[in-house]
Amino acid sequence: MIVCLPRRVNRIFAILVAAIVLSYPGCGVAPVTAQTVSPLAVEAQSLPDVLEKVTPAVVNIAVTSQAPDETNPLFNDPYFRRFFDMPQMPQQRPRMSAGSGVIVDAAKGYVLTNHHVVEGAGEIAVTLKDRRRFTAELVGSDKATDIAVLKIEANNLTALPLGDADALRVGDGVVAIGNPFGLGQTVTSGIVSALDRSGINVEGYEDFIQTDASINPGNSGGALVTTDGRLVGINTAIIAPAGGNVGIGFAVPIDMASAVMRQIIEHGEVRRGRIGVSIQDLTPDLADALGVKDAYGAVVGSVEENSPAAKAGLQAGDVIIAVDGRAISGSADLRNRVGLAAVGSEVEIAWLRDGERHSAGMRVEAEPGGTAAAANARPDRLAGATFQDASGNVFVEAVEPNSPAALAGIRPGDVVAAVNRQPVKSVSDLRRALSEARGTVALDLFRGGGRLLLVIR
Repeated sequence: MIVCLPRRVNRIFAILVAAIVLSYPGCGVAPVTAQTVSPLAVEAQSLPDVLEKVTPAVVNIAVTSQAPDETNPLFNDPYFRRFFDMPQMPQQRPRMSAGSGVIVDAAKGYVLTNHHVVEGAGEIAVTLKDRRRFTAELVGSDKATDIAVLKIEANNLTALPLGDADALRVGDGVVAIGNPFGLGQTVTSGIVSALDRSGINVEGYEDFIQTDASINPGNSGGALVTTDGRLVGINTAIIAPAGGNVGIGFAVPIDMASAVMRQIIEHGEVRRGRIGVSIQDLTPDLADALGVKDAYGAVVGSVEENSPAAKAGLQAGDVIIAVDGRAISGSADLRNRVGLAAVGSEVEIAWLRDGERHSAGMRVEAEPGGTAAAANARPDRLAGATFQDASGNVFVEAVEPNSPAALAGIRPGDVVAAVNRQPVKSVSDLRRALSEARGTVALDLFRGGGRLLLVIR
């Protein structure tokens, strides 16, 4: 006889059987224990833990400088000022600005920041995360790379360990730390959007890391850090059509910033290097014409006589592909590697000629015309003009006929107010600006009571 149990009794019976089977040794499935998933192990590598260690190395920088009072634009005209017998120098008033910086040497108190953060500074104050405040000494700065080095006298500092910017790949996670809008220390995260960016500042040495981590005004000089807490860049610029972050920020790679820092600490300035070649990018068409398979490198256009390149055997048409065993992407990359190499040091240059690889050591020479001169600087482009200081600007006293200055369009009586939008207040300022300028130069002039923009190529 078959007896059917009620459905409720069946369920109870099934549960009792399952409990007996699972409790019997060697049967069933082992229960999940804390050893299977370890929240503590994950937490030890979390971003908050990393940031807790690195954020004390990022500082706020307050800069006090002097700025002239705003006046009617007519007051800038030296003829107007002279006619009304106005004071030669406008009234000055204090101006405050803020940026960020990174401690890279805790023992010696060295802080990296941007040149534009401390340019024209009268006093520089550094505030740590623990709110200690110190007056900083400007060790030196370099406009071409937008890097400056400060020094503070303090104990118990935290320095950021340096990473390897060359090891970065597009898509790597990064964190930007700084002082946006003067709010205080702020952290934003993103990824590496691109590498080897250039063309942002045509007057400088460029090899930017691009990131979508939010970088806003005040972040300049702050840290770009990998997710494991290593410094790979110094935040320096953004593309901001509306005045704020749009997800396109740039950082100077730490290897470039470190090279600049070493020279500033040792010499007080950056001594640019050269090997005596003119170069251009290797385009696909040039690569095909020269029989080069990989379209990367820099094509030698000319070689100066008795230069390190000439002595090593380089010739026009050679394709430079590596410096010290590291491949170069193009002419800008080669310019960065050689320009930031210590003067007097030796670099190993590899090049291709007729499909064969050659290499040789070359001793880096100093740039002619001073350390601030660029490879294609032309300080003689206004040769033939006689200048004198006048009312905080530069007066053109005379111009020789058929001279470079005359052919460029300079006329006696002109007053030079700025070079490439940078104000010049003396003849020495003018010559320095011309020696630093590369390529096209734009002069702001006053002529006949009107303002004129003169472009010199």
